[in-house]
Amino acid sequence: MTHEPDKSGNLILKELHGHFHIIGDVHGCFDELLALLLKLGYQVDDDTLNGRYNVLPPKGCMAVFVGDLVDRGPNSPEVLRLVMDMVEQDVALCVSGNHDDKLYRKLLGRNVQVRHGLELTVAQLENYDKAFHDRVREFLAHLPHHIILDDGRLVVAHAGLEERLHGRHSKSVRDLCLYGPTTGELDARGLPVRLDWAADYSGMAVVVYGHTPVYEPRWKNNTINIDTGCVFGGKLTSLTYPDHLLTTIEAFDTYAESVRPFLHKSHH
Repeated sequence: MTHEPDKSGNLILKELHGHFHIIGDVHGCFDELLALLLKLGYQVDDDTLNGRYNVLPPKGCMAVFVGDLVDRGPNSPEVLRLVMDMVEQDVALCVSGNHDDKLYRKLLGRNVQVRHGLELTVAQLENYDKAFHDRVREFLAHLPHHIILDDGRLVVAHAGLEERLHGRHSKSVRDLCLYGPTTGELDARGLPVRLDWAADYSGMAVVVYGHTPVYEPRWKNNTINIDTGCVFGGKLTSLTYPDHLLTTIEAFDTYAESVRPFLHKSHH
């Protein structure tokens, strides 16, 4: 795989300088995503005649999604439709999250465990025709695992990525982007014990990621986690780059219970 922007990779787009609105894990929270885009100054028109969203971004801006568009929330298909339309209209970029990847494998007919919110996405997709399923499968197939922007000063990856791997492509790099580094052990809840790669980060590039919900966006070294757990009753967060402005929409409801403790004041 080449590192030049191509139809399948879109890995390295150094000539794009933003402004970028980088948006945390949406997990099917369509209404909150719409509210956040409107708050950021995007015009979103649902063209029902042609079955698509026409999106006009603020001048000189584009959105970048950190992945996990689907699962757990109330309306994953419309999140997909909106993001796919935005990507097609060149007003958004998106990296794959582990939930998006699992949905992709499910749509390929692979044997995956339908849980952790995937069962909701599958049920919601039953109301959509085969053409939409095919479009989603095609879209998910071509999502990059990380994107490098602004002359290498900005890296977006679902679970983050340490500096020496920026711009690399292999199965292990892809797994790190989707799942983050783990010890290989399981905790008392049966969940993988995650390593805090950001604690050792000393790179020049700002790395923006999600994957692990935090009560407030968390800057650590030159990295920021913007998954503020909207689907768990937290909020949906956008980081405006390079201004480092945070814009949030409080969740309209609590759609799922987090297995990992999340909404605790101690995280504040």
